[in-house]
Amino acid sequence: MQGYQLTFYTQEGRHHGGTPLAEWLMNLAKAQGALGATLFKADESFGHHGRLHAARFFELAEQPIGVMVAVDEDTCARLLSNIESAGETVFYVKIPVEYGRTGLPD
Repeated sequence: MQGYQLTFYTQEGRHHGGTPLAEWLMNLAKAQGALGATLFKADESFGHHGRLHAARFFELAEQPIGVMVAVDEDTCARLLSNIESAGETVFYVKIPVEYGRTGLPD
């Protein structure tokens, strides 16, 4: 199957409403029909301002977080449209991929 891998980049302290932004993105992706998603935390990153974000003892809100989502073309368009409609600004990378599953599903 052909589709896209979307990876959203945010940080621990960002929220949409009262929900952590990464959690909101995961829930939105699931609601839009994403085939799967993974949330991961990183040690350090920098964004378009060049400012370093890192999880330090006193600044855990700066910890970089990624949300990687596998979607087909229609789901990709819906997901990005819904994020924009919600007024969120989130950097993402969109990569065309071939995906599938080995063996039998659980």
